[in-house]
Amino acid sequence: MFKVQELREIIKLVDGSSIDEFVYENDGAKIKLKKSNGVVTEVVAPKKEAAPVVQQGTVAAAPAPAPVAPKAEEKVEEPKAAAPVADDASLHKITSPMVGTFYQAPSPDAPAYVKVGDKVGEETIVCIVEAMKLFNEIEAEIKGEIVEILVKDGQLVEYGQPLFLVKPE
Repeated sequence: MFKVQELREIIKLVDGSSIDEFVYENDGAKIKLKKSNGVVTEVVAPKKEAAPVVQQGTVAAAPAPAPVAPKAEEKVEEPKAAAPVADDASLHKITSPMVGTFYQAPSPDAPAYVKVGDKVGEETIVCIVEAMKLFNEIEAEIKGEIVEILVKDGQLVEYGQPLFLVKPE
């Protein structure tokens, strides 16, 4: 199977080239990339498994639509710039101990382990990282309050990637 870093490199190379479609097979795994309108669709399908893994992501940034000027009578509310919480040195980062998929809850219909504002202890489970079909419960390892959740449910995470910011007690 391909490593995440290998997939990223292949996607970058295909995106930067003039080719529209790329197919590669290696050790029973197949990757197919197809460009259309700035979107690269990737399909990674191990031949040994019954169902292929399909992922879709935007590689090239699409041109942003031109801003529309508000009418004179409309009240325009400027988005409030939140204080950059991630830059606060006093906050503790809970990081991923492995490469895998981040899940906020034990199952799709269950509530999240923690949300912003929740108090956690050293042994409080804050999320699950799935790696190689194993669901690894991640503990806070610090007593404090969850200030920010840095990744989205179902997102791939790297080893050492910050997942949560915690204000220590």
